[in-house]
Amino acid sequence: MVLTFDLVPDMLFWGAASLVLAQVAQVVGLTPWYVAFPALWLLTASMWLLRAMLKMSTKGKAVLVTGCDTGIGHALALALQEQGFRVFAGCLQAAAGGSGAEALRQKASGRLHVLQLDVTREKQVQEALQELLEILPEDEVLWGVVNNAGVGGFGQVEWVPLEKYREVADVNLFGLLSVTKAFLPLVRRAGGRVVNLSSVTGSIGRSTLSPYTITKYAVEGLSDCLREEMRAWGVGVSIVQPGNFSAGTKITTPAGVARQGTRMWEAMSEVVKADYGEEFFNHSVELSKKASSTGYQDLTPVLRAVTLALTQRFPRARYRAVDFYYLVKVLCAVHLPEWLFDLVYLSRPPLRRCRGSLCQPKMD
Repeated sequence: MVLTFDLVPDMLFWGAASLVLAQVAQVVGLTPWYVAFPALWLLTASMWLLRAMLKMSTKGKAVLVTGCDTGIGHALALALQEQGFRVFAGCLQAAAGGSGAEALRQKASGRLHVLQLDVTREKQVQEALQELLEILPEDEVLWGVVNNAGVGGFGQVEWVPLEKYREVADVNLFGLLSVTKAFLPLVRRAGGRVVNLSSVTGSIGRSTLSPYTITKYAVEGLSDCLREEMRAWGVGVSIVQPGNFSAGTKITTPAGVARQGTRMWEAMSEVVKADYGEEFFNHSVELSKKASSTGYQDLTPVLRAVTLALTQRFPRARYRAVDFYYLVKVLCAVHLPEWLFDLVYLSRPPLRRCRGSLCQPKMD
């Protein structure tokens, strides 16, 4: 399906451009603006939609997808197989007989291959590359790499141990980079695609999500650099920014949040514990546990965005798999002054109550 929310800003842009050209046409005496404007907008919008509809064949093309044990990666491996791609599904627990890997093996046709792949282990990345080369027929190419593997993390900056930041970055950033560098020569020679799963948090910083958010900002920057570098080779590099699909991906769970909360509190300095207070900390953990089960369960918008990034003849730099609320919020975050975005979207800072020399955030 071509008509996605990604096209809304494009249609508005061509509408504005058509209005300007229509005004110019009226000034020079060619035609009234109210006649030229709808005609120009219809023409430019139709041409842009036609451009978006041009697709590449999937015949003879293979795709590597990381993080296929669960969630988006698991569903994506099956969806791309149905689209006609040969799919190499990298799973963290493939060698250990993980349930996700076994489910893929049971549902696989002859064009879906499960690989053991921990993106944080360079040896496994190289072994997956060699296995792919052994399986890939001579008349097929590795057309795409979809960097989907990722882990979550929550907590205010003062609460989260540095080890947690490194753990999340090791998967979400350096694991992505390791896989990309290993498989890019094959994709580059095929003139194919690199698709990196980011997040709306790659455009909007959110309180208590800094371990996850900073890696997604980094993925955005890395993808922009790689897109510029790969233009000369005819390789498309795209970012897919899902909205809130926590309920569908299970990237965080209430039990996982509770375990991380316990470890955070134990590792926290006494000064930070005293200043924030255990009551406020526990309240924040409970909010994070509830948030881990929110969002959409249906992953179709994300699967569609990745498929478009792999198959459109003219791929977009960014595909936003979001609802209209998040589309507007991201556009505001990117284009509005920060003070105006803060005024519209950020809740007021919590009031503080002081006890002696200590001040604690107040729970509203």
